[in-house]
Amino acid sequence: MAAAGTLYTYPENWRAFKALIAAQYSGAKIKVLSAPPQFHFGQTNKTPEFLNKFPVGKVPAFEGDDGFCVFESNAIAHYVSNDELRGTTKEAAAQIIQWVSFADSDVVPPASTWVFPTLGIMCYNKQATEYAKEEVKRILSTLDSHLKTRTFLVGERVTLADITVVCTLLWLYKQVLEPSFRQPYGNVNRWFVTCINQPQFKAVLGEVKLCEKMAQFDAKKFAENQPKKETPKKEKQPKEEKKSEKKEEKKPAPEPEEEMDECEQALAAEPKSKDPFAHLPKSPFVMDEFKRKYSNEDTLTVALPHFWEHFDKEGWSIWYGEYRFPEELAQTFMSCNLITGMFQRLDKLRKNAFASVILFGTNNDSSISGIWVFRGQELAFPLSPDWQVDYESYTWRKLDPDSEECKTLVKEYFLWEGEFKHVGKAFCQGKIFK
Repeated sequence: MAAAGTLYTYPENWRAFKALIAAQYSGAKIKVLSAPPQFHFGQTNKTPEFLNKFPVGKVPAFEGDDGFCVFESNAIAHYVSNDELRGTTKEAAAQIIQWVSFADSDVVPPASTWVFPTLGIMCYNKQATEYAKEEVKRILSTLDSHLKTRTFLVGERVTLADITVVCTLLWLYKQVLEPSFRQPYGNVNRWFVTCINQPQFKAVLGEVKLCEKMAQFDAKKFAENQPKKETPKKEKQPKEEKKSEKKEEKKPAPEPEEEMDECEQALAAEPKSKDPFAHLPKSPFVMDEFKRKYSNEDTLTVALPHFWEHFDKEGWSIWYGEYRFPEELAQTFMSCNLITGMFQRLDKLRKNAFASVILFGTNNDSSISGIWVFRGQELAFPLSPDWQVDYESYTWRKLDPDSEECKTLVKEYFLWEGEFKHVGKAFCQGKIFK
């Protein structure tokens, strides 16, 4: 019997498309709630009622008419599918899971890095975008080779493998894969067009228009999408009240711009922490200026020369950090999440630091190391309890900025290319802390 229930999401969520397309094939009856008043993303999914059913508060989320609840898009798509979509043999089912995992681990990260800035929902980073483009080429080459003698990814009919990978590639094909870029991957293009023209895909996606010209980062759109707090306008006081209330007007009682939740109230009540760098004399090296060069201009010809020309070795220091437990690193996407998590916990350090951290190697044979630039001469992490969560998992070594070793490491890690003789593994992925 086909599944039936309600899918909570927001409009045009490509992750939700997977379940909706699968339902078109299986006959599952899905009611979609994606707009107020039935579902208000950012509000409804934070209510106690919603969190009682879906503890992480993520969407898409599915609630069956029988009360069964499940979140995560791949799990939902699997649940509403039929046996043909899931794989009728153990081998086919395993291969389908293989491609579903491939979409999440290999396609989503570079696709997001490249596409999101063109949609104005993420800031543009030139280095990261160029790397993402190369990753997309690798992905398309892998798919192209696989599809050379196949109509679909697994077997002779559409499966969850095709549905998932098509949905993951959707915004790439709509935003940035212009004809000249996608031309070398004829087998992928044939397969993608074949899938999106299936009636079941069309019922969800509509007519998909392939990219004609590669979209670029729109700084204006990005600025418009940033949340802005409105300053309330002051009402004019009646003339007769001005004199009697003159003193009060000088010191109006501050009113919160918006109601704070419990977490924000707790943070506001905490005493302001002392700036651990406040005692240092002013440095002529302006880190923000270097970061702008690194993000927006060529690293080799502009950013690196700017770094060494302006670097203040008295006011700043350069450190090499290496993860101490490489034997614990398994899947590369999980190792990348390890780096990202560390960066997120160091948010308040960004003003006084810069880092390029690289994952080398492959699944179950990888290592993590990076170059860090800190304000002052001490390792920055011990200066604040908030920064001490991850740093003990790394060995740290201060570099001499005048040494050839330091200059080579800075060049290789900032460029994400070079011999990396000290590592012995190939470059896999890089992350920038700025």
